[in-house]
Amino acid sequence: MRIMREVTSLDPFIARGPMLGGVIVALDDPLLFKYPVAYLSEPGGWHPTAREQEGLRTYLQKGGFLIVDDFPYFNWGNFQQVVAAVLPGARLFQLTGREPIFDAFYQIDLSIIRSEYDGTPTYFGIYEDNDPTKRLMMIANYVNDIGESWQWSGQGWFPVAESNEAYKLGVNYLIYALTH
Repeated sequence: MRIMREVTSLDPFIARGPMLGGVIVALDDPLLFKYPVAYLSEPGGWHPTAREQEGLRTYLQKGGFLIVDDFPYFNWGNFQQVVAAVLPGARLFQLTGREPIFDAFYQIDLSIIRSEYDGTPTYFGIYEDNDPTKRLMMIANYVNDIGESWQWSGQGWFPVAESNEAYKLGVNYLIYALTH
């Protein structure tokens, strides 16, 4: 959010006294609709109730955008099952890196971002009406954990170039979501 404040005219909430930015909202809470972007981490432990599935479906159909991150390969089956329940008939498209989300503000070099797990980071998206010419509603950072690059960027655990690309990717996700 600090980067968004610096490179855009947005004034996102970051901190006020001991309260830090961010909010955890249940998928069936009407408060979710106040936020144009939602971030879901560790989809292997994602087991939404029928009400939460309906809440997320409505959120996405009304213009919300979901980022799914911290995604090892062994969580793929659970993720597919949940997506099928939330958006019956939705197709997960493997993204190439040439889609508008990867160039929404910064040009991203995805080859710099390494996997946190075994495998090559891959990005999957769900488009409105399964039509790649329409709005991307959800992106999944498969075999990846972009949030780790953000969380530990100041600790020296990740190469600077990788952390920078991860931050740029996060900015692009937000800019894309806010403009689509």
